[in-house]
Amino acid sequence: MKTITGKVTGLARDAAVSLKILTESGIVRLYSPKVLAGMATTLYQWGPHPAGGFKTLAQRAPDDVAIIDELGSLTFGELHRRTNSLARALRERGVGQGDGVAVMCRNHRGFIEASIAISKLGADVLYLNTAFAGPQLADVLEREDPRVVIHDEEFSELLGEADLRDRVIAWSDGEPGPDSLEGLIRSAGDDELDPPSDHGRTIILTSGTTGTPKGAPRPQGGVGAAVSLLSRMPLRSRWRCHVAAPLFHTWGFAHYQMAMLLGTTLVLTRKFDPEGALKLLADNECESFAVIPVMLQRIMALPEETRAKYPLPHLEVVASSGSALPGDLPERWMDQFGDNLYSVYGSTEIAWASIADPKDLRESPGTAGRLPHATIVKILDESGKELPVGESGRIFVGNDLQIEGYTGGGGKEMVEGLMSSGDVGRFDEAGHLYVEGRDDEMIVSGGENVFPKEVEDCIAQCKGVHECAAIGVDDPDFGKRLKAFVVREDDSVSEQDIKDWVKSNLARYKVPREIVFLDELPRNATGKVLKRELAADR
Repeated sequence: MKTITGKVTGLARDAAVSLKILTESGIVRLYSPKVLAGMATTLYQWGPHPAGGFKTLAQRAPDDVAIIDELGSLTFGELHRRTNSLARALRERGVGQGDGVAVMCRNHRGFIEASIAISKLGADVLYLNTAFAGPQLADVLEREDPRVVIHDEEFSELLGEADLRDRVIAWSDGEPGPDSLEGLIRSAGDDELDPPSDHGRTIILTSGTTGTPKGAPRPQGGVGAAVSLLSRMPLRSRWRCHVAAPLFHTWGFAHYQMAMLLGTTLVLTRKFDPEGALKLLADNECESFAVIPVMLQRIMALPEETRAKYPLPHLEVVASSGSALPGDLPERWMDQFGDNLYSVYGSTEIAWASIADPKDLRESPGTAGRLPHATIVKILDESGKELPVGESGRIFVGNDLQIEGYTGGGGKEMVEGLMSSGDVGRFDEAGHLYVEGRDDEMIVSGGENVFPKEVEDCIAQCKGVHECAAIGVDDPDFGKRLKAFVVREDDSVSEQDIKDWVKSNLARYKVPREIVFLDELPRNATGKVLKRELAADR
């Protein structure tokens, strides 16, 4: 009886917390009985998927702006009608419930419209990374075998190595043809569709930094996922958000999903430009900005007089994810643009596990933050036993967003319902999570365990250093040793300066034996450093 009572009390407490968060964000609000009835019917028929979520926005706010991109703006009402037409046209091309449709688009309306239309058909959507090489794409498309590939015209040659059943052009600099998204939308009626009997999956690919990218079906987290994120990040209803992070990436995709609930206006541009992003934020009076850390680095690398032209008084949340914020970047950003920076730690497989808010980033530089609502994170040793506060071990996460497995089979290691993040870290006494590195990157140098990330973070704070990456390489005397690749702000810092800096801040065995200076670090489209290229080419 006590167990049952405890569960009921816990559920009631969780419901109360959720209602408070949803009300504060503006998701829960008063609507007319007619609008409420329509929304309830839509969600019952279509579920909390893009097809249903964006249809409810067309019912409750048809004239609100849904998308602003290089072609202009679309309202939620227009978006609903256009995706009805697109869904009908795709069905005429043979796309049905359970089929797969691949999308390889930059950030523009075509990405959103294709995603919603595919959802309306009950088909699976597979998001392709716009920076993948031809062989990677061919391998993924052979494995997933989509019925149609929707892609920007610029990727036509890259996709030439793949055996495609059908293709549709999403973005072209010329006049749209009959086999373009716009052509398909114009060719079909926009009458309401019947909901599918089953909902399609959303498949996001892993970064492929260690081989062929894996397909990770993303569960539809719905309101629970939104509550989790909003518990640590104060996004609000009907804000304008410049989503600079790629929409095919877990973080960009998360903001597209959140728009279903918040009624967010998504401000999009196909390619990121640091000053262009500041201008876009200013011109559209955006309240939020979804980025990957390298984008903030590029903005802060602009001349001071350029940054000063854009004070951004409306900007309240800068939401960063994809990799850790390096060095003193958080402090420099907040000193310039205010305490609005939030850093999210997670992965394609586990979504978000912790969130650092501005207070965390000011008080505990380098932290991955604290846990959001309804999230469990444990630090386990090699045998699966939980470690005490302060001790480092493998990070395992439990939430409503973790994948069930990869489309090609297999998955991340599980321990009692918790999924491995693939990282090593620890908690401090205040409840901050610290991520110390990938569990497969640790090296043993002269009998001592060394995580490259700790050394990277240290070097990044050295005066004159812009950014850094470190890898383990073979050493005849020590087994392994660290080799660091450094991008300098100028030539004033030398190899010895960097070694002395590390020696003064970390143990001697963590000092890299070799420093290589580069003009830039190799990265993928989501900003992750491609360490396999550093290991292979240097």
